[in-house]
Amino acid sequence: MQNLQRARFTHRGFELAYLDSAPGDMQRPPVLLLHGFPDTADMWAAQIEALHAAGFRCIAPDTLGCGESDMAPRVRDYHARLIASDHAALLDHLGIEKAHVAGHDWGAVIAWFLAAHFPERVKRLAVMSVGHPTAYGRSGLKQKLLGWYTLFFQLGGFAEWLLGGNGYFGLARVFSSHPRMEEVVTRLRQPGRLTGALRIYRAALYPVLIQRQPNVSAPTLGIWSDGDRFLTESQMQASENYVDGPWRYERLQGHHWIPLEQPDTLNALLVSHFRAT
Repeated sequence: MQNLQRARFTHRGFELAYLDSAPGDMQRPPVLLLHGFPDTADMWAAQIEALHAAGFRCIAPDTLGCGESDMAPRVRDYHARLIASDHAALLDHLGIEKAHVAGHDWGAVIAWFLAAHFPERVKRLAVMSVGHPTAYGRSGLKQKLLGWYTLFFQLGGFAEWLLGGNGYFGLARVFSSHPRMEEVVTRLRQPGRLTGALRIYRAALYPVLIQRQPNVSAPTLGIWSDGDRFLTESQMQASENYVDGPWRYERLQGHHWIPLEQPDTLNALLVSHFRAT
C-alpha cells in the first residue's frame, strides 16, 4: 500500500514497531491485526489492503521480540497479559478508544487476552486457528500431541540450537508448511530473534495451559482450517463456552496459515464481521 506507514512508540521501556494504513485518520473504524509465530506484522499485507479498501484503518504491531520491535531481556516480560497491555497502549498512543481486533496463531491468544482483560478496548473480535486460552488448555490428548512443540520450545538454548539447524527439529522442518519459510528462517537467524520469539511461548505456559482466563464479551468470529497440523477443531468450537457475546464459527479448507494461504476468503469474512452492527 502506498500510504502504509511504519512507525514506533514506547511502552514498558521498549520501542515497539507497528504498521498504520491511515495515520491520523479518526473517521475510519480501526482494526488491530495481531500476528503469531513465526510471523511479523507484514503477514497481514493482504488483509490491510482489503480492509483499508473497505473503509477501515488497519494497525498491525510487531509483537515484543518480533519484527522490528525491541527484544526484552527477561522471559516474564513476554507474559501474554503484558503483551496485550502493549497493544492497549498502542491504541492509547494513537488516540483510539476502541478497535476491532483480529489475531492468528499466538496473535489469536493475545487477542483473546486483550478482549478478556481489556474488554472496553475491543469492539468485535476475530480469532484464527487458536481458541480461547481456557478452551485450548482444557482440550484433550489429541491437542496436547499436536502442540508438542510448545513444550519443546521451553528448552531454553537447546530449542534454539535444534531449531537453528537443518535436522529433524530444524525450523524449516517443524514448520515446513509455512508459505514463506525461507524469509522466516533468514529473519530468525538474526542475533537474538529466535529467542525473542520463543519467549512468548515460555512466558505463556502457565496462563494458557493452566490458569483460567476470563470470558470475553465482544461479538466473536472463530475461524479454523481443516488441514491445521497444530490445532484441533474442538478447541476452537469449545471457545463458544467462553464467549458471553454473539459467537460465530467458520470452518475453512486449508492449512494453518490462513491469512497467507486464503486471503480472499479471510478478507471477506473479516469485512463482513467488522461491518456487522
